[in-house]
Amino acid sequence: MSVTLRNIQGMLEFILLFIFFYFVINSFTRRKARRKPRTLDAELRALIHDHNTNTGIALDIKRYLLDIINDNNNDLEKFSDSRINQAQHLLDRAGPAAFYWMGEIAAQLAMLSAAQINGIPTNVNAELRDGATPEAIIEVVVKN
Repeated sequence: MSVTLRNIQGMLEFILLFIFFYFVINSFTRRKARRKPRTLDAELRALIHDHNTNTGIALDIKRYLLDIINDNNNDLEKFSDSRINQAQHLLDRAGPAAFYWMGEIAAQLAMLSAAQINGIPTNVNAELRDGATPEAIIEVVVKN
């Protein structure tokens, strides 16, 4: 089994062609991923679309929290199929950001409760005065 110069040259050509095509294909996919809108109108449309999507997700999360409070007030089933489906829709639409956002809201509500227990005034106290309900607190904490 002797290795000739012709065999080495053939293998080297194959390897170099493989590397060449690898870089060509990757440069097109990277360029396509980095492509941004080229006109101001396209950039404005992209910004409006992103803003509307984020606002819609925020309103969906707020609606979900208010629905849970409503379920608790009306002694409805906890972890009902409708609430689980609503939560699944939120996760499908917003992904992990929805879970993080709801965790952030829960942390704010916990800090608000701790401040209330310790007698520390908050902006929620100032906005709600004496008419604090769970729904009103959600409205203040989750502003549009």
